[in-house]
Amino acid sequence: MSCYKPVVFCGPSGVGKGTLIAKLMQHFANEPFGFSVSHTTRQPREGEIDGVHYNFTTVEQMKQEIAEGKFIEYAEVHGRYYGTSIAAVDAVQKSGKICVLDIDVQGVQSVKQSSLEPLYLFIAPPSMAALEERLRGRGTETEEQMQIRLGNAAQELAYGQEAGNFDKIFVNNDLETCFAEMVQAFQEWYPHLKPIV
Repeated sequence: MSCYKPVVFCGPSGVGKGTLIAKLMQHFANEPFGFSVSHTTRQPREGEIDGVHYNFTTVEQMKQEIAEGKFIEYAEVHGRYYGTSIAAVDAVQKSGKICVLDIDVQGVQSVKQSSLEPLYLFIAPPSMAALEERLRGRGTETEEQMQIRLGNAAQELAYGQEAGNFDKIFVNNDLETCFAEMVQAFQEWYPHLKPIV
């Protein structure tokens, strides 16, 4: 059984990353992807299921497991911890699937220092103005939180567009166009993938 190269998706909040990943997972036959379920210390949002959307945990528990070296990457974002455990990636690879990791820039920097050798993909907005519009359209955050997110997004964008940090950058100007480009890239990287007809 071959172990396929994992894929790391990165991009600022509000760029449509989750939507693109979901579309990708539904596009190919035989469910070839497995999601590495991240750990987080934040509270579940409405409709989120523990072990499916995230492994919800406490700060104390997470700090202990980080100290024990159980995480490939972790980050403290807005006072909360997020991370990818070695076990989560192993479980996906052992099942013969392509492991998908959805992480932030801090996480990418950690993964680059680990033994994992994934493909690194960055999803960029067409512009910062377009990203701000999308984030404000959600209407879920205070102005202060919005400014923090936008500040983070600007830094993430700078890192994402720096030469050599990512194997490929996709600009999500139009969802369907961006998705078509992504499908084409995945078929080149993983020739065994077959679209659902």
